[in-house]
Amino acid sequence: MPVPAAARQLIRYLPVLPAVLLLLVFLAGPVFWAFNASFTNAGLTGRSARDPSWVGLDNYQRLLADPVFPLSLLLTVVFVAGSAVVGQNLLGLVLALLMRRARPVVSSVVGTTVVAAWVLPEIVAAFAAYAYFSRDGTLNQLLGVLGLGGQDWLYAFPMVAIMLANVWRGTAFSMLVYRAALHDVPAEVTEAAQMDGAHGWQRLAFITLPMIRGSITTNLMLVTLQTLAVFTLVWVMTAGGPANASTTLPVLAYLEAFKFGDIGYGTAVASVLILIGAAFGLVYVRLLKDARP
Repeated sequence: MPVPAAARQLIRYLPVLPAVLLLLVFLAGPVFWAFNASFTNAGLTGRSARDPSWVGLDNYQRLLADPVFPLSLLLTVVFVAGSAVVGQNLLGLVLALLMRRARPVVSSVVGTTVVAAWVLPEIVAAFAAYAYFSRDGTLNQLLGVLGLGGQDWLYAFPMVAIMLANVWRGTAFSMLVYRAALHDVPAEVTEAAQMDGAHGWQRLAFITLPMIRGSITTNLMLVTLQTLAVFTLVWVMTAGGPANASTTLPVLAYLEAFKFGDIGYGTAVASVLILIGAAFGLVYVRLLKDARP
C-alpha cells in the first residue's frame, strides 16, 4: 500500500523533531517567560516573588523614563559596533589575508596565539583583561618601564578597555571563518585579474570580497549576536561602572533583576535586548539571502 505524500513529508521531518523540541523547551520557553514576567511586578523576594501581579506596560513606561536606559542602549550599540562589527570582523579579515600570504611557520604561530585567547573560558579571559588594564596591571607596568605615566584605565576609559578586551578574545572566530572562506576562492580567478593588471586592493575589493560576501554576512550576524549578549567580561572588568559609564543592557538587566530584586523590570530590559537581537538577526538573514548567487 503506497504511503500518502503528506505522510512521507511528515516522516522527513522526524529526524529534526528532537532538535525542535529542545529549542522549544530551552529557547522559546525562557523567552516566553521573560516577556510574560516583564508585564508583572515580579520580585526576587517578598510578596511579589510569591504572588506577582499583572502591571501591563508599567515596566516599559519606566524604561522610557529611566535616564540609565538610553545610556545603556547607546553603550550597547557602541560596544557591538566597535568591538564586533568593526573590531573582530575587520581584524579577523586582515589576519586571515595576512596569514594567507605568510610562511607556514608564521601562520601557525600567529593562528595559535590568536586562537588561545578565544578558547579560554570567558571568566578566565575577563580576569586576564582586568589584570591587564587595572591600575597596578600589566599595561601600566609596561608604561612604567618606558618611563611613561599610567592611569586607571578601567576608570578613565572603561568602554574602550572593555571593547579592546572583547576584540582580543573574539577575533579568532572571525579569523577562522575568513580563512576558510578565502581558501575556497579559486586561485585562477585572482591570477587572471592580476594578469589583466588589477592591483592588490582592486583584487580584494572587486573579486575576493564579493566572492566571500556570504561568509562576511554570516560572520557579522554571529559576532553581533554574541557580543550583544556579553555579560561576564563587562561585569568582571567594571561591573558597569564608574557611574554607569559601562552599563550595557545585559548588565542593566542583571542589576535590576538580581541586585535590586526587581525581576519584572529586569526582564523588561532583557526583553528589549531580545528584540534588538531579533532585529539584527532578521537584517542579517535578509542580507544572507541577497548574498546567495
